[in-house]
Amino acid sequence: MLNSFDFKNSDISDRMIDENEYAFAFLTKIPIVPGHILICPKRSITFSHELLDEELRHIFLLKTKVCKILQQALKIEGFNFAWNEGIVAGQTVPHLHLHIVPRKKGDAGITEYEPRVFLYRPGSRADSQHEELTSFAKELRGFLEYHG
Repeated sequence: MLNSFDFKNSDISDRMIDENEYAFAFLTKIPIVPGHILICPKRSITFSHELLDEELRHIFLLKTKVCKILQQALKIEGFNFAWNEGIVAGQTVPHLHLHIVPRKKGDAGITEYEPRVFLYRPGSRADSQHEELTSFAKELRGFLEYHG
């Protein structure tokens, strides 16, 4: 595999949970809550659009397996999933990784999901006008037709 990250010879190896042909899962060293796991493609990439179909499929196969393990081991009631792409979006490591944050009632993680706060958009914002959204959607569809 080209440009593959050598996780077996890194400090990650002791925190490994599981792996498959295209991805690996390990406990993060800065967990939001106990059981916070990261899943990475074995190939070093920064953005999700760089993923091959098989890599994406195997990341999600591993996600399903890890979630079942966490539910059994920690009696987990729910999950948050996230990945950040680009420095402006909070990506601090330039290797794409999916956060799996197991959740239980009363844990120390975020308990109220308000997208404008969670995604760095503090304060309220009025709903966009229907005409504005319709016009923007048409513009984006035009991009797809021209560049797609």
